Amino acid sequence: MKNALSMKDETTYDRYPVYRGDDLELTYSPEGSSFRLWAPSAERVRLRLYGAGGGGGPLLTWPMDASSDGTWTAELPGDRKGLFYTFGIFYDGRWLSETPGVRAKAVGVNGDRAAIVDLRETDPEGWEKDLRPPMSSPTDIVIYEMHHRDLSIAPDSGVKHKGKYLALTEEGTRSAEGLATGLDHLKELGVTHVHLLPSFDFGSIDESRLQDGVYNWGYDPKNYFVPEGSYATDPYDPAVRIREFKQMVRSLHRNGIRVVMDAVYNHTHRTEESNFSLTVPGYCSRHEDDGSFSDATGCGNETASERAMMRRLIVDAVCYWAEEYHVDGFRFDLMGVHDIGTMNEVRRALDRIDPSILLYGEGWTAARSPLDESLRAVKRAGPRLPRIAVFGDDLRDALRGGWGDSTEPGFVSGKSGLDRNVRFGVVGATAHFQVGFDSSGDSPVAYGGHSAETINYVSCHDDLSLVDKLRASAPEGMTEEELVRFDKLAQTVVLTAQGIPSLFAGEEMLRTKGGVSNSHDSPDRVNRIDWSFKADHKDVFDYYRGLIALRRTHPAFRLATAAEIERHLRFLDTGDTHVVAYRLVDHAGGDPWREILVVYNGARAEKRVRIPPGDWHAVCLDGRIASEALAVFSGDSVPVPASSALIAYLP
Repeated sequence: MKNALSMKDETTYDRYPVYRGDDLELTYSPEGSSFRLWAPSAERVRLRLYGAGGGGGPLLTWPMDASSDGTWTAELPGDRKGLFYTFGIFYDGRWLSETPGVRAKAVGVNGDRAAIVDLRETDPEGWEKDLRPPMSSPTDIVIYEMHHRDLSIAPDSGVKHKGKYLALTEEGTRSAEGLATGLDHLKELGVTHVHLLPSFDFGSIDESRLQDGVYNWGYDPKNYFVPEGSYATDPYDPAVRIREFKQMVRSLHRNGIRVVMDAVYNHTHRTEESNFSLTVPGYCSRHEDDGSFSDATGCGNETASERAMMRRLIVDAVCYWAEEYHVDGFRFDLMGVHDIGTMNEVRRALDRIDPSILLYGEGWTAARSPLDESLRAVKRAGPRLPRIAVFGDDLRDALRGGWGDSTEPGFVSGKSGLDRNVRFGVVGATAHFQVGFDSSGDSPVAYGGHSAETINYVSCHDDLSLVDKLRASAPEGMTEEELVRFDKLAQTVVLTAQGIPSLFAGEEMLRTKGGVSNSHDSPDRVNRIDWSFKADHKDVFDYYRGLIALRRTHPAFRLATAAEIERHLRFLDTGDTHVVAYRLVDHAGGDPWREILVVYNGARAEKRVRIPPGDWHAVCLDGRIASEALAVFSGDSVPVPASSALIAYLP
């Protein structure tokens, strides 16, 4: 279907002027408010002021004047704080629907009107003293991916502000069984970064009807510079969502946890009615040859990051969240839709703010894109995306079975022939002389020269939970005890492999979504964390916590460069595709342990593995983990129980 607003030669967009000033859209002061909108294709532009964020007619309609580099301006004297505004664009002989613009910093209910606020009045007490928790190296990171509602909405969460930003400001919350929940749970687990699913203003929740309890992941971008209102205690007051988001960040920082924000710049919630299309029709989207919207996202459209003002918006938005909200990292949804130049510019801009800010994304698209493959920020472009990490789906699929087939088993549940991909994950997707590659296209290709450029994981929000996947792909005769063993083994690999590990919230207590994979709009009963699981599976929680503590204590599991990994990590020849074993030698990374032995047994039977000589002190054995030796063994081989890991060291 052709799109009337985008039936334009693509080269026309390249001829649009680029505005380089820092005063786009609203500049507020008590003396007056200045407006500058970039709308180079507009024939006329008008500004409207309103007394409320929704409903009622305009208090004032003001024509804007054509200005430099495709912008339109208006100056309104006097203190306009507390009012709301929209822009109207006259294009192709008609007035388009009103829009808050594409850079609104505050909005009313449902984000339909921008708001005039004094941002300094939204800062919580002590905000100017808020600091990012210290971090020495990106490989020190342990990510916990969570959704605001999932973490706290259950009746047994013990959290007062259920499903809200403020849930992560509450300390001392407990489940019905008396175990830590919410913020205290995150601290107890030991994660370093919380990855928040989309928290910008998105369009799939009606903020005026929150009593309906409608759920959505939030991958429906509407206003990129503003927090989502449904997670605030009052979505009608523009300052509340801003202040409460900052309170959440401050609370996490005070408790030693950094904040990663999901960045969804690859598409918009609406297409022809998006704020982009209503401001500069056609410019911010890619199109097919017939003028229809291209759709590499599977969401009806894809943004054109390679165009100068769209690229600038992405860079400016990320920097705004890092500076105004003190966000510590960004996970780019479908990063492969974006061009390499834009992602590298984002990295450079963040480095100017703080080089420790984390940047990573999905190195793929959901469908074909008109942007040439050679220009896209996909996994294979890793060497051209320095210090930008990608998700290691090769390791994910090897450990628990392929993403595309829920019934396909993986290494941890007994499937053979996956040892090479497991080894590839162990070295952080870097090039290693003991990980074979061929030219068939079946082997993974090293993503970069630094292990921090790979995110290791076995499940995330957009998939079956790990337990659900293991159940769906269960080998014949699998018992519940085996299920737990499979689960523990999978996360042992993730948390001891080189790179950056990421956990899906609730996995540490065997979270289930009842077999629902794409639960983006499933109800809370599917998506919420059931905190009774923590008591029911305390052994699993303690194991995960022990793995995280082991990783954070021992730098051998957090080597940075490919050269370090190749120098210190030596795979053992097990002669069995069900078993992957390796040594970390010579006080790797300055580790206090002289040598570390790691064995992953993916077979459903005990395996005997040949080992180097020495008195080995086992700290992980048969599904147990401890800070001190569980056993000491020596000899030329060691038995490794079925579906389990062995980690031992030489002092």
